[in-house]
Amino acid sequence: MRRLSSWMRTLGLIAAAFAGGAVTSHLAGASTQAQSPYAPFEQLARVLVLVENQYVEPAQRAKIIEGAIKGMVAELDPHSAYMNAAEFAQFQEETGGTFGGVGIEVDYKDDAITVIAPIEGSPAARAGIRAGDQIIAIDGRPVRGERLDKLVKIMRGPAGSRVKLTLRRQGVAEPITLDLAREQIHVTSVASKRVARDIAYVRVKQFQDGTHEELLRAAATLRAGGKAPLAGVILDLRNNPGGLVNEAEAVADEFLSSGTIYSTRHRSKVIDEAQAHEGGAFAALPVVAIVNEYSASAAELVAGALQDSGRATVVGATTFGKGSVQTIFELPGGGGVRLTTMRYYTPNGRSIQAQGIRPDIVIESPPQEVASTILREQDLEGHLPAEGGGALGAPRAVLVEKRPDGAAPRGLEGDVPDDPSRSTDFALSVAYQQLLRAIPARR
Repeated sequence: MRRLSSWMRTLGLIAAAFAGGAVTSHLAGASTQAQSPYAPFEQLARVLVLVENQYVEPAQRAKIIEGAIKGMVAELDPHSAYMNAAEFAQFQEETGGTFGGVGIEVDYKDDAITVIAPIEGSPAARAGIRAGDQIIAIDGRPVRGERLDKLVKIMRGPAGSRVKLTLRRQGVAEPITLDLAREQIHVTSVASKRVARDIAYVRVKQFQDGTHEELLRAAATLRAGGKAPLAGVILDLRNNPGGLVNEAEAVADEFLSSGTIYSTRHRSKVIDEAQAHEGGAFAALPVVAIVNEYSASAAELVAGALQDSGRATVVGATTFGKGSVQTIFELPGGGGVRLTTMRYYTPNGRSIQAQGIRPDIVIESPPQEVASTILREQDLEGHLPAEGGGALGAPRAVLVEKRPDGAAPRGLEGDVPDDPSRSTDFALSVAYQQLLRAIPARR
């Protein structure tokens, strides 16, 4: 908080400089520009005066200053950001798993915004929206070429407000337009199913408030769902963008009985080491974890912990490579700052940042898919470089994904068959067979 107070004093100095040219002139006269610690603020004040006096239309000072603050923080790295009051409120909704919307999970697939699944009981589910439907317009505005995150924000809104979605559905000639009332939606972050040979399939979609509690409830349901004890666990972390580190730590702890989960470093100094405890819900079971290039941040933390401890065989594609921790600072007026404050490392001291987690069994995309379309942390402008911690280990095996035309490259809980070895989800099939091979040796 002392750092935050220092920033507030700095902003106060900026405000003083904006008060008029007299302050700027006095500071400039006190020392040379190279010597003055206030020289950058003088420049900022000059630009503000220029904009206010010379811009083609009258400019609002509050809007200009907010833009300056956003630019200052955004210049640091791709994950630091200033949020005004409305943006901060939406951010808190997302991490809490509750928001106003229509209740659909979407992804960018085949050059279109595609419905992955409607949330059970949501307005979208009741209106008959199906997995595979493509959204072509929102409130009459075409969505082609727009960023996915922007479209998600448009679809969300206060409960009771309305939004029109225009869909294209396979086998239906004409577009379908639905007028939906938004509701308060609660997103579950854990999905699970007991499959053949007493294997537990557990998918963690993201780490939000309550994810650990959801995992414990899933563990109890899975154990109660069969006559025999569970024999192993498939932990699916694909497309998991991360989220709250404390929830990820608690989830990893359920698969471990001792040792380090991860460590954090600030300016090359170790700040903290998270330790596992005995009695985890899945600590005694063999585990295979599935990841892909969209597994990021806290999901990489969990995969790295299980891999380094020897608790899990990791299957899939090298992960996104976001190994930094953002701390949230609340500001007066309802705004906030998401600021990168630490890097985190796996138990063996491997740096995740800009490198990711390389699976033990690598699954490469089919040759017909263009790998250059995959975006990772190292491709983001201004990303933090990798820092020490060793290079990625060599995989035990490399497989090329076998996927029928039109089959999805990711597993969803509704698509998990009772016998995953026959699944069209290649990574799931490989993970299941790998787990079956590990069970006899562990019993």
